[in-house]
Amino acid sequence: MTDVAADEGLDRHAVLACLRGTRPPKDLTRGGLSGLSTPLSAALAARLATPAIPAAVLVPLLQRDSGRLEVVFTERAPHLRRHAGQISFPGGRIDPGDQGPAAAALREAREEIGLVPQSVMLAGYLDAQLTITGFAVTPVVGVIEEADYRPRPAPGEVASVFTAPLGFFLDPANRRVGQREVHGSCFEVVEYHWAGHRIWGATAAILIRFTQLLIENNK
Repeated sequence: MTDVAADEGLDRHAVLACLRGTRPPKDLTRGGLSGLSTPLSAALAARLATPAIPAAVLVPLLQRDSGRLEVVFTERAPHLRRHAGQISFPGGRIDPGDQGPAAAALREAREEIGLVPQSVMLAGYLDAQLTITGFAVTPVVGVIEEADYRPRPAPGEVASVFTAPLGFFLDPANRRVGQREVHGSCFEVVEYHWAGHRIWGATAAILIRFTQLLIENNK
């Protein structure tokens, strides 16, 4: 465990410094497959050789009075056609009218959890992540500046909203290896378990990439 991982006190300034100067990908239809086992990455790379559908998510960080940052997650409604019941970040496909990934992520966050775009300080971008459903997801990290923010889950789309300390994800010891069936084959995947929630897939991969960057920049 690194000193950074043991310290849950990383504040907004550390996040802003880490992501300062980052830009969205030039090609929004491409992405990587980080956070997956090698066999699963190879299998998905073969299936996702064609351009993916551009999408974006907001990785919302909420700073408590103590200065500690928490990550905001959504639990998707159980009846949805895609990713039903999964833990995710607010987001979705980038529409033609969106002025890039940040605009799309903020629009979706407003629709899904009632987060006003003006209350979010954008910190920067992470590498795009491919999903098994054929999306290239650009993560946009933002700090919520609304001190008394209370999420308003979209009825029928978001079952619940919860937070978890950023420090929990900074500690690699909290990563678990699970089994998932993908396209008829069973693979190992990296996941987190927090307060009864299972965080895996693209959401876990984004968290791994984000926390790795924070650790590397705060050694």
